[in-house]
Amino acid sequence: FPLMSKSGRLHRMITDLEVSMHRWGERDEEAEDDDEEETESYLLSLPGFPGGTEAFEIAAKFCYGVKVELTASNVAPLRCAAEYLEMTEEHGAGNLAAKTEAFLNQTVLRSLKDAIRTLSTCERLLPEAEDLGISRRCIDAIAIKAGTDPSLFGWPVAEGASGELASPSGSVTLSGFETGRRRRGPVRSAWWYDELTVLGLPFFKRVIAAMIAREVCPESIEGSLVSYAKKFIPGLSRRNRGASSSLSAAVASEDEQRELLETVVSHMTVRKSSNPSTTTKLLFGLLRTANILSASEDCRETLERKIAAQLDQATLDDLLLPSYSYLIETLYDIDCVERILGYFLEGCGGAGSGDGEAGEDEEDEEDGRFENSPGMNPVMVVAKLMDGYLAEIASDGNLKPEKFYELAVALPDHARVYDDGLYRAIDVYLK
Repeated sequence: FPLMSKSGRLHRMITDLEVSMHRWGERDEEAEDDDEEETESYLLSLPGFPGGTEAFEIAAKFCYGVKVELTASNVAPLRCAAEYLEMTEEHGAGNLAAKTEAFLNQTVLRSLKDAIRTLSTCERLLPEAEDLGISRRCIDAIAIKAGTDPSLFGWPVAEGASGELASPSGSVTLSGFETGRRRRGPVRSAWWYDELTVLGLPFFKRVIAAMIAREVCPESIEGSLVSYAKKFIPGLSRRNRGASSSLSAAVASEDEQRELLETVVSHMTVRKSSNPSTTTKLLFGLLRTANILSASEDCRETLERKIAAQLDQATLDDLLLPSYSYLIETLYDIDCVERILGYFLEGCGGAGSGDGEAGEDEEDEEDGRFENSPGMNPVMVVAKLMDGYLAEIASDGNLKPEKFYELAVALPDHARVYDDGLYRAIDVYLK
């Protein structure tokens, strides 16, 4: 009776079962009963139940009046279960559908952290979560909160002593009582970058698209993209080098890795990044992965241009990109470095003009892609870097004189105060 009183679907199924059993009883009144068949006749099948046995158990407990705790992790499965079981107000005031909807609107969608956590559970609840608009509402809430200064509100921007991010109000029981306390601590901006990494790629792409549509600042979008790439693209950070099993589960094939990489790069701007997480070393790591996975030309060109915008921050080790194509005879991908250098000089107002300072200033004012390194002209920094690169690749017996010459004269005359580095590279190449 408790199940039937709260669930329209179970009420119909149990009623129909009782009618069927009554008919079977009349028909088989004089026949011997088969224990196995009698047991089977009492089984009710609920195919495709959203949330599985765990969600059904909680919903059943709710029907029996057991106090049930709603959290950001179980509210979406329970909302879908309530819809499946037709646990609406027609079958009892304060039913599960209304309770879960209220929790979603009043608690989950007001917290960035909880909205992300709930959205991650929707991946196992398709298409029900889509039909009920749960995933869409969570995505919109994430985009809105990501574009708002969290220090102005009581949202979960604090870290406790253990470093764990605090939920806005812990969890709330169906009776409305809070079961956790909000912890306060020093605000750490953009803490939610890592939080988004719990999402699968389809939902992550939708979140990024929503953030772009709501004109969230590019630094925040790029920061979340970088955090996602670091977690799921092998070799970009120390964290995921030893986590091959989890990586293979999340990004199983090369095609999926390529899709992820191209998604991340496609939303990056070619401007010089002001986000500290977008280091030049990271960008070169993405470029190496793009070459290994044979990513699209647009993907590789975007990375090369973005690297060029902050080439003065690169190291010699960054430039030593291995050659992954059998068509390239040299040990390192020299053509790629040559393109990056060309993009850098293009952004500085021209490759060969000795009086390129005016062009450089004009270009900086126009698109803001390049900013001078403290105390030193970026062109001079890059010239010193390229002299070291030339000396490193000069010992490659397959390096053609023409290619060496093109790199040596690519920079304008004023880029080098002294030519010692270039002479050293030439000496290595001739020997």
